[in-house]
Amino acid sequence: VWVLDRGGIVERDGDGPPIRRMGVQTDLSKQKAAEAALERVIIRFRLALAASGTGIWHYDIASNKSYWDSRTREIFGLVAVTDEVTADLWHSYLHPDDKQAAERAHRAPLETDGVIAAQYRIIRRDGDIRHVESLVRFVAAAGAAGQILGTVRDITEDKLREQELAHAARHDALTGLWNRAAFDRLLGEHIAAGAPLAVFYVDLDYFKALNDFAGHAAGDLALKSVAGGMRGCLPPSAHAARLGGDEFALLVPHCDAVQAERIAGAVLGAVREADLGPAASSRRLAASIGIAFIDDAATTVADALACADDACYAAKAAGRNRFAVFSAAARSGAAGLNAARIAADTVDAMDDGRLKLFGQEIHLLGKPWQECRHVEVLARLAARNGRLVPPSEFIPVAERFGIASKLDRWIIRTALLRHGPALLAGALTLGFNLAAQTLSDPGLWDFVDNTIEETGAPHSG
Repeated sequence: VWVLDRGGIVERDGDGPPIRRMGVQTDLSKQKAAEAALERVIIRFRLALAASGTGIWHYDIASNKSYWDSRTREIFGLVAVTDEVTADLWHSYLHPDDKQAAERAHRAPLETDGVIAAQYRIIRRDGDIRHVESLVRFVAAAGAAGQILGTVRDITEDKLREQELAHAARHDALTGLWNRAAFDRLLGEHIAAGAPLAVFYVDLDYFKALNDFAGHAAGDLALKSVAGGMRGCLPPSAHAARLGGDEFALLVPHCDAVQAERIAGAVLGAVREADLGPAASSRRLAASIGIAFIDDAATTVADALACADDACYAAKAAGRNRFAVFSAAARSGAAGLNAARIAADTVDAMDDGRLKLFGQEIHLLGKPWQECRHVEVLARLAARNGRLVPPSEFIPVAERFGIASKLDRWIIRTALLRHGPALLAGALTLGFNLAAQTLSDPGLWDFVDNTIEETGAPHSG
């Protein structure tokens, strides 16, 4: 129990010695408990301030003096032995771009009873730029001008993390290009602005084969090299994005046909020269590029990309390593687009094993089976969904897009590679149905001779 004992002499005898004393005792237990509790709160408050890295300052309006605690001085990089600083010192630290807004925020407490929050940058005397967050409040005083109290906290690391997260949300982690979502936003903004622009859809050819041959590390290196090469082909106002996998998109404002052709040619060259690493030094990538010119603000992002994608399919169907410009007339609705995609898929299928060879045995009716069988070689295209596409769908498309000769050569070479020994042994003979484009190809018979020599198949059979 805490007791405050106060007393004094109230009566003396004739000679002066006290004969009566009177006093008052006051129980201070509650007051002492409150003081102890307050001390504990103060300790916790100081610990919280230290843990949060928050500095405290105040400005006395009447005396025009400012006081910064040690943490505030540390944040500003100020070396001083006392809390008192000149009133205008804070202003000298403000970043020029943030100075006006920060000063306005610090004047605001005089006009309101609330707490004003602000974020701004300071430039320390060593040139280091820091981001700080402050809370400011005006405290009135009876008969005095009052004070402005504030806290300050260094949030530089928080800002850097925010910037990193914002960058990651907008960019592809592997290549550093814009990602699909960010590119869609950029494209939408440019279309809405109404200025003419060109959209390029870039699809890498032979990338799957590279991955299968040299591994994903080589594939990643190739994608990064392609991304860097494409950036070097673009004007400063352009944007490049990785849409996913081996597909990229470019946005070039105010781009005419001449500039688009120049950019497409440069990108094709950059892809061919991409660094594939030592594991794939003997290989090369190529690209198929589709270009769509957009000048209508009513065009949607999806439509703009679809037009460029359609043109990309046409470029791939025409033989890869080239570009094509979107044409609404050539598209011919859904059927035209489907034909271009089937043609492109046929070209891809020759590389990724989805073009399947079948044999149809032929013999004279009414005659006994003979040991030597004659087989007509047929091709079927396995779509990416597993469905077998009949020749009535992809053979006419191959002829339309000029890839029939390439298709026939693939069929001949693949069949002879697989069945050369059987042909040589006389166990069977093969027959091929060749397109008119193939038969009119002056290099056909040289190709056949070279393939026979390569596979060991007989010249007749």
